[in-house]
Amino acid sequence: MFLKNSWYVAANDHEVGRKPLGRVLLNEPVVMYRKEDGTVVALEDRCMHRHLPLSMGKLDGDKLQCHYHGLQYDGAGKCVRIPGQDMVPPTAKIRAYPVVERYHWVWIWMGDPALADPAKIVDYHWLDDENWGARTSYLHVKSNWQLIVDNLLDLTHLAFVHETTIGNSALVDNASVKVTRGPEEVQVTRWIVNSPAPPTFVKAGGFTEPVDRWQIIDWRPPAFIRLDVGATPTGTGAPEGKRVGGIEMRNLNAVTPETENTCHYFWGQAHSWDAKNGALSDMLLGQIQMAFLEDVAVFEAQQKNLEMIKNPPQLDINADTGVIQARRIIDRLHADEMAAIQRPQAAE
Repeated sequence: MFLKNSWYVAANDHEVGRKPLGRVLLNEPVVMYRKEDGTVVALEDRCMHRHLPLSMGKLDGDKLQCHYHGLQYDGAGKCVRIPGQDMVPPTAKIRAYPVVERYHWVWIWMGDPALADPAKIVDYHWLDDENWGARTSYLHVKSNWQLIVDNLLDLTHLAFVHETTIGNSALVDNASVKVTRGPEEVQVTRWIVNSPAPPTFVKAGGFTEPVDRWQIIDWRPPAFIRLDVGATPTGTGAPEGKRVGGIEMRNLNAVTPETENTCHYFWGQAHSWDAKNGALSDMLLGQIQMAFLEDVAVFEAQQKNLEMIKNPPQLDINADTGVIQARRIIDRLHADEMAAIQRPQAAE
């Protein structure tokens, strides 16, 4: 199940250049490249003639040339040249997708292009804000995209999956949790007060005494999860809003379905202190990458079970409150989208 009428991250900005890049997004083959002026183009990755992926072709100026018989397409997807004949049929056109570059990511709209409002792109300004140190990364994951969303909305797993990096038992035993839901938003707020700092926080902040630690998870549909995380020495006022003498970070996640069983996982890590310290940014990225690779092993094992055991019974627990709320919103938005598609068909 995919929401088509949404912005998704299609690529890191540095991935898209003058060499065509092919990528499957929401079960649709897409090719991306940059025009000579640097503008990003995204087209259906298929020549209309014999269906070869255009990502196997090359650029001739701003035109994308098919590797098979040399047909050329402009940035709007219109075929503008067919070698060996003068007339190009007016119907010779492939789909062009709206794209926007923002926050070092290339965003794509896979649904009705008339609805593609760039103002609806989720805010990830920490990735290019000079007051924050940031790094981005990418993982290809062999699991359904919703398993990743579930994982990020329930951080109790950190105590068990990531005990050597970002987790410890205090996340489960000592946490105060609040879940709030808006029309298209779920927020899960967790406070772990007067507890030991996990290993990554000790490396980053040098903590030797107990800390007050927060995890504020903000989810927006379909699969955008922004985590406000950090810690300060216990008793310095963090629960009351005084974040001094500690560390504050943003873990920024954008998950784009590839197929029903695979996805593209774009993510970044940003820190507010010592923002120009590249070595610190690299260390934090490395620590979180270690944790995320542990998560990937979980996602892919879950996916294998779900493919072998169809519709297994599932137990929900208290920690799943945010997960359940997000899935309900997705179900409603998907139903609304399907109804909007069916209305014009019913009128014909």
